[in-house]
Amino acid sequence: MENRIRTGSHYEELMGYSRAALGQGQIFVSGCSGLPAEGEPGSGAEQFARAVTKVEGILAKAGASLKDVVRTRVYLTDETEWDALAEAHGKAFGGIYPAATMVQVVRLIDPRMKIELEVTAVVAGA
Repeated sequence: MENRIRTGSHYEELMGYSRAALGQGQIFVSGCSGLPAEGEPGSGAEQFARAVTKVEGILAKAGASLKDVVRTRVYLTDETEWDALAEAHGKAFGGIYPAATMVQVVRLIDPRMKIELEVTAVVAGA
C-alpha cells in the first residue's frame, strides 16, 4: 500500500504535502476544510459535516473508516458556534469516542473557512 494519499489538489504540489500519510499502523489525515465547491459556506457545523465526509473518503482510500479514528483536532474561528460544533462532532464520532481537541483560532487561511478538521486513525497494516 502506498504510504501517501494525494487527491490531486493543486495545493498538494504547491505546499509539498499529502492529504494523508500512513505508517506503523497509523493514518495521519491533514487538515480538511468544509467549504463547498459552490455556494455559501454555511455554518461551522455544516462545514464540519462536509469535512467529515472528506475525511471518510480519505480514510477509505487507506482501507480505514471513521471507526478507526483515535484522535480529532478541530480548529474553529467563532467560539459562539461551539455548542453546534460539539453536537456535530458527537453525531459524527459518537460511539467511537476518539481523543478530541477543539481550539479557537483567530482565522483560517481562507476567511470563509469556519473550521478545519484533522484526524489520526489506527489500523493494522497501514
